[in-house]
Amino acid sequence: MQGLLHPEQVASLPAVSSWLSHAETTRRIVRENYGHLDGDRLLTATTQENVLVQLENLRTLPAVGSRLVRGDLHLHGWVYKIETGEVFVFDMGNGQFVKLGKYRPQIKTSVRQRTTHLI
Repeated sequence: MQGLLHPEQVASLPAVSSWLSHAETTRRIVRENYGHLDGDRLLTATTQENVLVQLENLRTLPAVGSRLVRGDLHLHGWVYKIETGEVFVFDMGNGQFVKLGKYRPQIKTSVRQRTTHLI
């Protein structure tokens, strides 16, 4: 994510630069919404936003989307903080990343879940 924030740092690494092109949506979200942050706080926001963007990307895949609708697949967004070994999970209930140990999931039936009785 540092390379996403500072593309000049990976300019000599074409494979990394190419890989980071998949995070262009994240770059735009961060640029437009997190201008007030810097340093570690900006890096954390970038990392977390990228997890959410990639979850949205997964939802667009037909095999994933159909299983989400059936309710037999649930997606989770996690961030591992290498420096401390902490794991954070996205809590959809409050729209925030929380430490895994404090996370109490509430799996809800999707509004879009269908039954076999629909015509």
